[in-house]
Amino acid sequence: MASLFKIKTILHDDDRPPEHRMARTLGWPSLVALGVGAIVGTGILTLIGVGADRAGPAVLLSFVVAGIICACAALCYAEMATMIPASGSAYTYSYAVLGEIFAWVVGWSLILEYSLVVSTVAVGWSGYAVGFLKGLGVIVPAALANGPALGGVVNLPAIAIIAVVAGLLMLGTRESARLNMVLVILKIVTLALFVAVALPHFDAGNFDPFAPHGYGSVDGADGVKYGVMGAAAIIFFAFYGFDAISTAAEEAKRPERDLAIGIIGSMVACTIIYLVVAAVAVGALPVAQFGKSPEPLALILRSIGQGQVATIVAAAAAIALPTVLLAFLYGQSRIFLVMARDGFLPLGLAKISARGTPVRITLLTAVLVAIVAGLMPLDEIASLANAGTLIAFIAVAACVLVSRRRDSDARRPFRTPLPWLIAPLAILGCIYLFGSLQSKTQIAFAIWNAIGLGVYFLNVLWRTRAGRA
Repeated sequence: MASLFKIKTILHDDDRPPEHRMARTLGWPSLVALGVGAIVGTGILTLIGVGADRAGPAVLLSFVVAGIICACAALCYAEMATMIPASGSAYTYSYAVLGEIFAWVVGWSLILEYSLVVSTVAVGWSGYAVGFLKGLGVIVPAALANGPALGGVVNLPAIAIIAVVAGLLMLGTRESARLNMVLVILKIVTLALFVAVALPHFDAGNFDPFAPHGYGSVDGADGVKYGVMGAAAIIFFAFYGFDAISTAAEEAKRPERDLAIGIIGSMVACTIIYLVVAAVAVGALPVAQFGKSPEPLALILRSIGQGQVATIVAAAAAIALPTVLLAFLYGQSRIFLVMARDGFLPLGLAKISARGTPVRITLLTAVLVAIVAGLMPLDEIASLANAGTLIAFIAVAACVLVSRRRDSDARRPFRTPLPWLIAPLAILGCIYLFGSLQSKTQIAFAIWNAIGLGVYFLNVLWRTRAGRA
C-alpha cells in the first residue's frame, strides 16, 4: 500500500543516463508557437459552430467561461512546470507531489486525451485532404478514405499525415519547431483574413436573442447539453493544448523562464483570437445558419458572397491543421517517454537518438494513434478527450495547493498569483465542466479509468514479484 502513494524524485539532466537526455533546442518563441499551434486548430475552425448551436450568440460567454477556467489552470501549470522542469506534464507533477497512484490515473487520462485529439484531427484533416484532391481531379476511393464503421477499409490519408508528422518529430525537435512556427503564422493570417472580410457584414441584430437556451446547462431531447455552460464544456476542447508546452521542459533552453512565457503567452494570444473570431462570426451570419456546419467559417464567407476567400480559408486550414497533430503527438510521446523511465513501459523505449529525440517512443506512439485514426470513427467519443484533460487540470491545481502547504520554502521561479483563489477556481470549474459533459461520455471515461486501474495493479503485482525474485 505504501507504494501507491510513493513520491517520485525528479532527476536533473546530469543525473540521467546519457541515452535518456534530450537536446535543449527550444526557446520561448518556439514554445509559444507550440502552444498556439496546439490550441488554435479544429476548435475555432469547427467547434465555434457546435458551440453556437448549443448556446446561441451567448457562445461568446461560453468562450469566456472556458477561457477563464483554462487560464486558472494555465497559471497552475506555469508554477509547476518551472518548479519541476521535467517532461511528463501533469503526470510528472502528480508523481512528485501527490503520489504514484494519482500519477497513474493522470497519465492514463492523458493517454486518452492525446490519443483522441491526434486521431480526431487526423481524421478531420483527411476529410479536407480528400475534398481538396477531388477538386484537383484526384479521386481517393471511399474504401481508402473511411474506416470500417463508415463502410470503408482504412482511412489512408489519416494514417499518412500521422506518418509525416511523426517522421518530422523523429528527424529533430528544432526542425519540427521551425516548420510549426511557419504553419502557426499561416493559421493566424488565415483567421485575420476571415475577420477582415466578414467584419463589414457585421449586424448587431444577429445577437438577439442572446441566450436562447439559458446561461446554465440543460438537457436537450437529443441528449445534448445546451446553454452557455453546456457549450462551454465542449468549447473547452478549443482551449487546451498549452499543457503540451509543459511536456517540453527537458528540451527548453531556459525552462525556468521559457515554460511560463510559453504557457501563459499562448493562452493570452489564443483567448484574444477566439473572442474576436467568434464575435465577428456571430455578427456576420445568424447562428441558425452556421451552427451545425462542420466548416462554419467557410460557410459564413460563402453566405456573404466571398466564395473565393472561403476556398482560401479552407485550403489554409487544411495546410495548417497538422500543427495540432505535431503538438499533441509531441506531447504524447514525451509522456510515454517518462512513463517508460518510471517502469510503466519497457525502459528500452526511453532511449534517445543521436539527434536528441525519442525515436522509439515516437514511432510507437504514431503506430498506436494511426491504428485508431485509420479504423475508428471518433465523432461520438471525441469529447472523452475533454474528460481526460479536465482530470489533468484538476490534478495540477491540486499539486499547487499541496506543494504550497507541504513545501512552502521550495524555489518557485514562477508563482501563481492568489494561489488559494486561482487553484480552487480551476478545480471547481473543471468539476463543473465535467458534470456538463454528456452522460455517455462520463460513463465511458469511468470505464476507461477502471481498465487503467486494473492495468496499474497488475503492474504493481508484477513489480512486487520481480523484486521478491
